[in-house]
Amino acid sequence: MQLGEKSWPEAHELADKVVVLPLGSFEQHGHHLPLLTDTLICTEIARRAEAALGDAVLFLPVLWVGASDHHRAFPGTISVSNELYVALLCDMIESLIGSGFRKIFLLNAHGGNITPGRMAIYRAQMRHKDLTDLWIALGTWWTLAADAVAAVPELQQLVVSHACEQETSMILCLRPELVRRELATGANIPFESAFYCPDFSSPSRVDVPRAFDQLSQTGAFGHPELATQEKGEALFQAVAEQVVSFLREFATWPSLTPQ
Repeated sequence: MQLGEKSWPEAHELADKVVVLPLGSFEQHGHHLPLLTDTLICTEIARRAEAALGDAVLFLPVLWVGASDHHRAFPGTISVSNELYVALLCDMIESLIGSGFRKIFLLNAHGGNITPGRMAIYRAQMRHKDLTDLWIALGTWWTLAADAVAAVPELQQLVVSHACEQETSMILCLRPELVRRELATGANIPFESAFYCPDFSSPSRVDVPRAFDQLSQTGAFGHPELATQEKGEALFQAVAEQVVSFLREFATWPSLTPQ
């Protein structure tokens, strides 16, 4: 159910429901994918979740701009700074809280949104720590559905990177006419470390900031040439199921009081 299609009296009556704010980006995704890749993927995950949940959960429109300063060396990227993105999310969350909503979920599809997103929900929760029934959560689709993503048959790379096998497959499934398959190539960086993986082919155990132009000539990583529409459909199904499962549980979370 779309909150934006309701009147304000209806919004007041629906404030006991979970409300979802999907977060995308407008940034480079290699030579072969569109700038709106993250936003397109997030929109489709949200659409499938909404279809499964019906009137049980409210959805906001996808926020298409993200914190993408680390992509700005590549033309076409539109970004807001981390500081501004934190402030933007804080104000949006504050508006929802002021309208009476007490279960707010940020569904994220862009890695650069994670750090400012965490800061925003932290600030909002600390500002309203007197509201014992207030829950604010942030979930990035490839983390929320990590096990389900890794279980998708035929995937060669089990960890999502950027403009990779997974994201390329999802856009092939969704908008195949936007994919330049002949240009699909990504960086794969030999780097021996037990703690850091610069090409995102496996999780890092430490945080190491790098702009994408420091790591990839095309802006992409992994093996996008292995992408297929079938893999994309399997990924969308797996991720949407996990998002729906979380939202159904999230709706039941009770108030917390100190023990």
